[in-house]
Amino acid sequence: MNDFDLSTLLTAPLASHHPLTLQQQLFQRIRQAILAGKLPAGTRLPATRQLALELQVSRNTVIAVWTQLQAEGFLVSDRQGSRVTPVAQLPAPAAMAGHDSEPRLATRVAQLNSSHRPFSQEMALRPGVPALSHFPLAQWRRVFNRVMQHQPHQLLGYGDPLGESALREALAQHLALARGVRCTPEQIVITEGAQQALSLCVLLLSNPGDIGWVEEPGYRGAKAAMRTGDLHIEPVAVDTHGLAPQPQDWQQRPPRLIYTTPTHQYPTGVVMSAPRRLALLAAAREHQAWIIEDDYDSDFRYSGEPIAAMQGMAQHAPVIYVGSFSKTLFPALRLGFMVLPPQLLPRLRPALHEVLRGGNRLEQQALAAFLRNGDFSRHLSKMRRLYRQRQTALRNALIQQLGEKVSLLGGECGMHLVLQLPPAIQDIALADQLIQSGCAPGALSGFYLGEHKQQGLVLGYGNTSTSQISNAVAQLARLINR
Repeated sequence: MNDFDLSTLLTAPLASHHPLTLQQQLFQRIRQAILAGKLPAGTRLPATRQLALELQVSRNTVIAVWTQLQAEGFLVSDRQGSRVTPVAQLPAPAAMAGHDSEPRLATRVAQLNSSHRPFSQEMALRPGVPALSHFPLAQWRRVFNRVMQHQPHQLLGYGDPLGESALREALAQHLALARGVRCTPEQIVITEGAQQALSLCVLLLSNPGDIGWVEEPGYRGAKAAMRTGDLHIEPVAVDTHGLAPQPQDWQQRPPRLIYTTPTHQYPTGVVMSAPRRLALLAAAREHQAWIIEDDYDSDFRYSGEPIAAMQGMAQHAPVIYVGSFSKTLFPALRLGFMVLPPQLLPRLRPALHEVLRGGNRLEQQALAAFLRNGDFSRHLSKMRRLYRQRQTALRNALIQQLGEKVSLLGGECGMHLVLQLPPAIQDIALADQLIQSGCAPGALSGFYLGEHKQQGLVLGYGNTSTSQISNAVAQLARLINR
């Protein structure tokens, strides 16, 4: 055991004008010296009084450092003084890189490569973003402040893992009136957006290796949820009547989960017909499959009433109904929900209590009030008018710039149109070029799993003003014609 002149390690004096206190500076230097092997195990450190004099700091400062080092297991003290305890030495980064240059990851990570880029929400034609500047902040602030005034402390702790009862009651009433959903408040589970609801469906209703059907083309988030659950994903074609499974699909690749967007297919915009819905419900029940119905953008329908949910077409339908407030209100709210069939609820409740924690309680209570007092319905009506105007402006600009024969998909609902492109034009390359001019449309081919990919652009108009639309389409036309 050797005594050590610790002051030799302190090549620079402790600084009085430093973000860290003298005590924190000294602690970090000694700790780092031990970890780096400069103070090997068994080294006896100087007495606190001696070191305080050498460093020109108070003895209490040194004692506090010694006490913290002992608490973390770096030093041990007895009557003979303080000495360094044995500490495993970490290999140098270069040695680690030579041993294994690639960090080990789960095999599913390779399947989760995303085409997502950190685009600004203000970029023109970006799909999936609502008109954020038109959100009624004053009304939201009023209901939120009311919640804070009446229940400021009660809502700071954990709540019911399935969600605040006030929100589940208000949501059950809204879904029954606006969407034709059959449910009681007890069947509703509040989630952090629709994506968490999809992940919960995969977690609770399937096993690794099970087959999951997704729409082709279809929503990438559903595929990501199934991939993280190690499901075998099978794309099923979408035609003008929605998801179109064939009899051989049920026989040769029977699914455990079926993801579909029947009221507004994403991204094509088609509506699943009533005969197709009933056939899907019957076949799913026969094959003991669960349908995940994502009610994507269905609140924004521009002719007639919104299409009712498939979930409400039959008693005890094998459907988990999923929704979110990211488009109807704002994405950062991070509130969604799923409606469980009554036959599932008793069996899943214990698992849900295990994997969920009751959070976002203030926001949930505010949203419940927002639904009850009519602010939500009024906001939806206002947004339908705005989005109808913006869609008209987008259609007119596309026709004016590209001609009457422009091929568009969707438009009866939602916040985007799909511009179909000839095979000679690569949509990913075109979308990359548009980014340079401040536009961020989606590439249609990115929504496909199979080799056959339709070329096109998913053009969002929710958060794109009329003036932005005109300029963006003009740039788009120049690139296509070139």
